[in-house]
Amino acid sequence: MPINHLFKKNLITASLIAAAPLAFANEDKNQIQQLDTIQIQVHPLAQSAADFGAADHIVDQKQLAARPATIGDALAGELGVSSNQFGAGSSRPVIRGQDGPRVKVLQHASETADVSTLSPDHAVTVDPILAKQVEIIRGPSTLLYGAGTVGGLVNVTDQKIPAAIPEKGYEGQVGLRYNTGSDEKLASAGVTAALGDQFAIRVEGSKRKANDYIAPDYVHDHDGELEKERRVGNTFAEGQTVNIGGSWIHDRGFVGMSFSQREDQYGLPGHSHEYESCHPHENHLHCDGGDNHGHTDEHDHSAHADHDHDAAGPWVDLTSKRYDLRTELAEPFKGFQKLRAHASYTDYQHDEIEGNEALTTFKSKGYDARLELVHYPIADWEGVIGAQYNQQKLDISGEESLMNPNKTQKWSMFGLEHKQIGDVHVELGARFEQQNIDIDSAQKDFDDHAISYSAALNWAFAPDYKLSLVASHQERLPLAQELYANGKHFATNTYERGNENLDAEKSNNVELGLHYEADKLDYHVHVYHNWYDSYIYAATSDQFENFRLVDYTQDKAKFYGLEAETGYQLNDVYKVSLFGDYVRGKIDGANAPRVPAGRLGTRVNAGFTDSWSGMAEYYHVFNQDKFAAYEDQTQGYNMVNLGLSYAGQYAKDNDYRVYFNANNLLDDQVYSHASFLSNIPQVGRNFTVGVEFGF
Repeated sequence: MPINHLFKKNLITASLIAAAPLAFANEDKNQIQQLDTIQIQVHPLAQSAADFGAADHIVDQKQLAARPATIGDALAGELGVSSNQFGAGSSRPVIRGQDGPRVKVLQHASETADVSTLSPDHAVTVDPILAKQVEIIRGPSTLLYGAGTVGGLVNVTDQKIPAAIPEKGYEGQVGLRYNTGSDEKLASAGVTAALGDQFAIRVEGSKRKANDYIAPDYVHDHDGELEKERRVGNTFAEGQTVNIGGSWIHDRGFVGMSFSQREDQYGLPGHSHEYESCHPHENHLHCDGGDNHGHTDEHDHSAHADHDHDAAGPWVDLTSKRYDLRTELAEPFKGFQKLRAHASYTDYQHDEIEGNEALTTFKSKGYDARLELVHYPIADWEGVIGAQYNQQKLDISGEESLMNPNKTQKWSMFGLEHKQIGDVHVELGARFEQQNIDIDSAQKDFDDHAISYSAALNWAFAPDYKLSLVASHQERLPLAQELYANGKHFATNTYERGNENLDAEKSNNVELGLHYEADKLDYHVHVYHNWYDSYIYAATSDQFENFRLVDYTQDKAKFYGLEAETGYQLNDVYKVSLFGDYVRGKIDGANAPRVPAGRLGTRVNAGFTDSWSGMAEYYHVFNQDKFAAYEDQTQGYNMVNLGLSYAGQYAKDNDYRVYFNANNLLDDQVYSHASFLSNIPQVGRNFTVGVEFGF
């Protein structure tokens, strides 16, 4: 069924008109620091963010609504966070120099079961536009959901399954936005309605269409000649999501189910078959310059023959279907305050297409189930214990079939306890994981376990002051790709070879934070250091021009850095802030690859009236001259952003919001060292206008 027809059919069935809740993306960023009034949804304990040992950030729906539609770019403005953007269709967050499996991205505290950790050109199948909020979690609580997430954990909290009956029987939001940088048009809508006293349904959807984006002074190599281009080729992105959920809500909790279908089509800039003839011979590459690009595939994409971007280069055609079951029960049995359970099944597939032929197909079927029990205090210790099981069957066929079909199974047990002792809040976390990987080849199967543990102390040593210390030992079990890869990977211009003898990646980590919160002045400073004994990475064994032979191996590594922000409330209208972050990474004494450059900036937030608000910010991203052997220096840039918004009511209890953002006003060339496409500029000067309605 054509992608647009499917979206329209589901959206009409849901009785939704147009659009999505949109908001002023960068407005009131100072509110992110005032976390004592916001509950962390991923955390199963009823405690405020002030009780956490490490700095946690919450990005709410109003901020997300006008930010980019991919999760990495949506969070790239937060302290310590960058993006490994691969065009406009795919990005993952890079936190404190870590990405991929070291920064887990969750869909409402459960696995996404996509293939985004395999390659930066694979989209993360979460939708920030439809999210209730996005949480960046650090400290012991990350061990409730995964181990080895040294950089942090990102949880995208959705609204697919209602947990309560709306107060007036229904609630919802609709909105629209337009961006000039890529001619992006985005619409989304959601409504929750009560059907009687105990049943509620939720229907929501989003649709996005963006052309190739505009970049300043972009010069492209076309058939050996440099040509100036207005737009960066093959950076288009289209997509839509439809979610339908319902739940039975009773005095002691709820039980609900949902179905989600997501479809994306986006270009892969920089994707080249120039090195298609390259193959390894022992530890060397042999590249004869021949062209063996002749493939057949059972998938017929003739339906996309009229796609506007077919001639621009390779693109991804992605479909993901997901089923979720969630329940929560108060007082399940003696000694326990609450039970939470969640199960999901995801059927994922994407084709990487050139012309009308699918040259590579990725198929994934994923299961995830978890049970949490929050117990009553024991000697003043409050906490949660639980277990989790997840499984992913992965099958890659075609030109870039990096490894044979495989199945990864993981069993986990976890716990988190916390207690207030005088002026000190103590938090302890631990996680045990057992992982089996069955590979459909002569390579040996993987079977190993890992144990991780963490502790955090928050000491309120003086009025308005707090000192935090977080220490952890974390162990990450290797991915199937790191064990069994053997093939070309054109998105990263590499030939990858796995290592079936890899052990668990082990790290020891420490973070120290100082916090001050007063009526007018506040500041937060964090310094951290991560030591790895057996860091898993793709080491370059040989290189031919821009194509590399890489072998997964393990070595000593360290990452360290700092994040700081201070704000001062000048008067009732204006608040001025200064912020900055820096991270340094080394592997076996050499510079680690794709480590983001440092940045330093200032921001002014203004609340002119109850309805009018605004923001102005400037920050500088420095040159990244500490780069890996096969990388190049990435130039720095200056970023100036402005915004203005107006909020009001169009009827009783019905609000609306209009906003305008001006981004990259200097039209500076922006290159991201954290991306594999660090030589391709990101979007230049652009303007966003949007409107949202709530009811």
